[in-house]
Amino acid sequence: MTVAANVEEGAFGNDMDEQTPPPPDHDSPPPPPPPPASGSPTEFLKGVVGKRVIVRLTSGVDYRGVLSCLDGYMNIALEQTEEHVNGMITNRYGDAFIRGNNVLYISAAEPL
Repeated sequence: MTVAANVEEGAFGNDMDEQTPPPPDHDSPPPPPPPPASGSPTEFLKGVVGKRVIVRLTSGVDYRGVLSCLDGYMNIALEQTEEHVNGMITNRYGDAFIRGNNVLYISAAEPL
C-alpha cells in the first residue's frame, strides 16, 4: 500500500521562523506589579469576628452563627449556631466548635 501526501513547498520550511516572536529586550523595565487586592483573607476574618457568618463544611453541611473566634488552623467557635442540611435547619446549638480541616469556606451572612 502506498500513501501519498501533497505538501506545498514552504509549508514546513522557514514560514515558522517568521511567526516566532522576537527575543525579549533585556534593557526594558519589568512589567508593573498587579494592583493590590482590596482586602486580604486575614482582614476579612478579622472583620467578621462578632458578626453572623456561614461556615460550609467539606461535607456540604452549613453552620450559621456568630463568629466568636478562630485560629490559624481555621478552628472556629460559633455562638447561636444553626446547622443547615440541604437548606433546612436540622439543629440549633448554643456554642459550636468546628475543627478547621473540615471547613470549606467562611462567608459573611450580613453585609460588611
